[in-house]
Amino acid sequence: MIINRSNVPRQGYATQQTQFALINSSHQHPDQLPSMYELEALNPSVSDATVYKHIQKLIDSGIVKEVVLDDDKRPQGYPWKFYGLTDEGREFLEAHNLLAAEETLQRIYESITEKPEKMVKYENAPRPDEP
Repeated sequence: MIINRSNVPRQGYATQQTQFALINSSHQHPDQLPSMYELEALNPSVSDATVYKHIQKLIDSGIVKEVVLDDDKRPQGYPWKFYGLTDEGREFLEAHNLLAAEETLQRIYESITEKPEKMVKYENAPRPDEP
């Protein structure tokens, strides 16, 4: 089932397990704007294609936005597209008490000690100023 505004009540957006895991991964990221690679690394039980597909569904639903780094700020070898909650998505999740664990999620992320070198590199990539 494709989640979009026309066929699912508002409450249905965050109920799909993979999409909810991606929202949590995005939300626990230090900048709350992970790259696609970081989302994939934080969700190893899901294929890269599935992560991409579900991020696109969340974008289509208005919960997540794609934020692009300006051309003049893109260092070679680093990501330039990032994914974070929209204002509408944040309001929806807050209204349903789904962001109550924000601080806990961020502490869990910080406690990951053995990250692949590429993930550490991407964590430190420049990001757009927009959260």
